[in-house]
Amino acid sequence: MSINILMPALSPTMTEGKLAKWHVKAGDQVKSGQVICEIETDKATMEVEAVDEGKIGQLVVPEGTEGVKVNAVIAILLEEGESSVPASTAAAPPAQPAAASAAKPAPLPVSPPAPSPEPGTPASQPASTADGQRIFASPLAKRIAAEKGIDLASLMGSGPNGRIVKADVEGAKPAASPTPKAMPRPVPGTASLPIITAPGDQRVPHTAVRKVIARRMLESKQTVPHFYLSVDLEIDALLAARQAINNVASKKGAKVSVNDMVIKACAKALRDHPECNASWTEDEMVQYGAVDISVAVATERGLITPIVRNADMKGVAQISIEMKDLAGRAKEGKLKLNEFQGGGFTISNLGMFGVQNFAAIINPPQAMILAVGAGEERVVARKGQMVIRNIMGCTLAVDHRVVDGAMGAQFLQTLRSYIEQPAAMLA
Repeated sequence: MSINILMPALSPTMTEGKLAKWHVKAGDQVKSGQVICEIETDKATMEVEAVDEGKIGQLVVPEGTEGVKVNAVIAILLEEGESSVPASTAAAPPAQPAAASAAKPAPLPVSPPAPSPEPGTPASQPASTADGQRIFASPLAKRIAAEKGIDLASLMGSGPNGRIVKADVEGAKPAASPTPKAMPRPVPGTASLPIITAPGDQRVPHTAVRKVIARRMLESKQTVPHFYLSVDLEIDALLAARQAINNVASKKGAKVSVNDMVIKACAKALRDHPECNASWTEDEMVQYGAVDISVAVATERGLITPIVRNADMKGVAQISIEMKDLAGRAKEGKLKLNEFQGGGFTISNLGMFGVQNFAAIINPPQAMILAVGAGEERVVARKGQMVIRNIMGCTLAVDHRVVDGAMGAQFLQTLRSYIEQPAAMLA
């Protein structure tokens, strides 16, 4: 009996994904554990392995198809003895929405215009009382009543047979108009302003990763109360220690960067301040037992944050080797789920691009992110003397629900001690 291969859920938040590439074709024999396709999730592009053995009978979803729902049939596997997919089990490819209907919303129905009131009969004047009795009034009296806002039903006519005439309306006082209800204040719309395009402009569809980045960053700035702490750190001793470490580590094929040593320093500072290695929930604070550092890596699909697990317990050479491997696979979209989900603290380093200082956006549910700028020579005063030192600017973005200002400042003091005296963190 044929086996349906379903769209897997490769992350807890995944509801749909893009079938980026097939590694097999109809008629191919596959074995358990063989990579059969690549799925672009809301986090990265990941390889999917076959669970069962057999022959590919049908590729239901073509490669490049977006919006494939989790648990939808993407292929059919034939078992031993089967030569083709039975008609009863053959699956049709998912229907793609019409481009025209997706591009333009359906026009709103237009209500027909209200009929104009007949001349001589005021539109706002009732032709009868509430109990259905007819009101007798002259046309002139009706017009004056409409202009003055007088209810004819409240008047006693002095004309023949109680007919309301001009004199009755002119001597009457207009009824007090009801207090108008306060109009609600207009709320600014959330829809984007129209974009004016010109010849030569290019439209680039959003990837699943870019959509998630946009949603999470907007959610972070709107719901997380950020505050920022900035410091300038002297890194002369750090650079000297890095050189000495590389003289030894190079024999093992490792080359330690400044960012690797910053990872180690942050991990040690978090171990010293466990209250900062935490996340906010509505019912409680979650303090993490392990010190796992997320590191922002730029890829063609967007920003990915692979994690160095237990960074406080590892040497800088080991951190360097792991980071090179994680960053390389992140750019290829080949990270495993546990390699980029989780973490209690993030480092974003733009120093290699010459950026001196910047403020990063917190990566929820984490409580802090460190923005690292470029190290550069500056003239500073030391004991009354002007000297040249290598200075690196850092800005810590903090979730004020989790970490108060004094607590964040103490964390930065500890981080400074490890950066400016690296022997302390290497001991």
